[in-house]
Amino acid sequence: MTKPTRVAVNGYGVIGKRVADAVRVQRDMTLVGVADVATDWRTRVLQDRGVQLFAATPQAGVELRAAGVPTAGDLDDLLDEADVIVDCTPKRVAADNVPLYRDRGLKFVLQGGEKHAVTGHSFVSEANFETAVGREATRVVSCNTTATVRTLGALKRAGLLLRARGVLLRRATDPWESHLGGIMNTLVPEPEIPSHQGPDAQTVDPDLDVVTMAVRVPETIAHLHYWSIQMTRTADKDEVLDALRSSSRILLMKDAYGLNALNAVKELMADRCRSRSDLYEVALWANMLKVQGDELFYAYMVDNQAIVVPETIDAIRALDGREISGRRSIAATDLAMGIEGGLFSEAGSRTT
Repeated sequence: MTKPTRVAVNGYGVIGKRVADAVRVQRDMTLVGVADVATDWRTRVLQDRGVQLFAATPQAGVELRAAGVPTAGDLDDLLDEADVIVDCTPKRVAADNVPLYRDRGLKFVLQGGEKHAVTGHSFVSEANFETAVGREATRVVSCNTTATVRTLGALKRAGLLLRARGVLLRRATDPWESHLGGIMNTLVPEPEIPSHQGPDAQTVDPDLDVVTMAVRVPETIAHLHYWSIQMTRTADKDEVLDALRSSSRILLMKDAYGLNALNAVKELMADRCRSRSDLYEVALWANMLKVQGDELFYAYMVDNQAIVVPETIDAIRALDGREISGRRSIAATDLAMGIEGGLFSEAGSRTT
């Protein structure tokens, strides 16, 4: 029997802790440990989870020991145990770690805060899994870019997408940092059009004709996107919805469900016993979706803390090279993480 892929996580923050938990429920992976620098509650909970903590830097090792937080060694010790390292450290820190990974011949996955050029490959499971198979490294794009590529990709696969223009309402900060920053009583437009998400989507699929505009808003639950699509031809609403249903990671929400705001969708995830109330899918309002001839309009919610987690799991499989089919990897990840439709099953999500 093939041994599971040994995965290490560097950075146990918003994304890192979710990736670590997701690795632990995969049948073909094992989590060998995580590295971090924090001495507070974020790393102390690892003792309860039975996960080995390693000091991410020499200074962190000194501080962790002084704070009484047990460690299993340093980052070098962790890398000795890994086949693939997922770097979830803050923006630009990961890029500085890349030479270390390359010197050791390790496969590595970066997150969307890093530049495309650092790995030369950007990843969204449904769009380009196969092009990542066996590579040294890839970069899982940001939450907003992941949602953009998922939805536009579904339309493109159905032969419906000509061009796309989107307005992104971006949460001000991560929920756990609401007391440290963010904005109140104002809106802050991004200073350039297009905002960076459109060009970032084109690093995954260069053929996308997409322009994005973004504004920061004073809330921390999730992002909200509005899209105006020029289709290749006239189509009816059912054909568009069928195209979106081709993705297991797009939830189609009906008015009858009462999910008319971001907080309601998050509460549903809690009621479905999702880890940390996480929404891994793009949650799209099906009744709101409007088709006028060859024009299409829709809106959806993006959970900035969770949407990239299943993509990261698929990226690990692709780099490791044991799975060459994106479809099979997505199915395995979805099954392990409970991305199964449920209330939003095919029958339940159809609208007229």
